[in-house]
Amino acid sequence: MNDEDKAAEIKRRFQLHLPGSTTAAMHEDMRFRFGDLAAGVGQNGGSRETSLALTALEEALMWANAHIARNLDPETGAAL
Repeated sequence: MNDEDKAAEIKRRFQLHLPGSTTAAMHEDMRFRFGDLAAGVGQNGGSRETSLALTALEEALMWANAHIARNLDPETGAAL
């Protein structure tokens, strides 16, 4: 990867990605789905394992939303 490509990739990763109507709905759907999973994990009491599982779900949600924000057209939801 040349210096110009590296600079473009860094900009893509760290710039603000405003949601459009389609991607905003996709983000909301992800939060709902992961919230249901987290509620299921958390209903059986607290433990180190529960805490780790909830943290892993938070991280997975962050990456799922990063994919939506960075790689999908805000208005259509199509891959860029």
